[in-house]
Amino acid sequence: MENKKLRSDLIETYKILNGNNSINRELFYYIDDMGLKGHDSKLFKIRFRLDIRKFVFSNSVINSCNSLPTQCVNCNTVDTFKKYVSIALESGTDVNS
Repeated sequence: MENKKLRSDLIETYKILNGNNSINRELFYYIDDMGLKGHDSKLFKIRFRLDIRKFVFSNSVINSCNSLPTQCVNCNTVDTFKKYVSIALESGTDVNS
């Protein structure tokens, strides 16, 4: 059950970041351009003192999104992203952070 929720959260994040929704991505995410390891679309996690902001959707999915493989993040369509996310979750890649 946890993987289903994580998978759907990652798919929604992909849609927001790639403009598939009519949601302004700057409201939810900041792309980290500091040149860290891994893919070039790492998301920056904002630190909050209040628990209500710590566990909001956009902040809770960032660790998992940052740990996705490069081939998954650089997909051109939502369907291919869904396929690669399912593979990453099934293979036990460290996505559940």
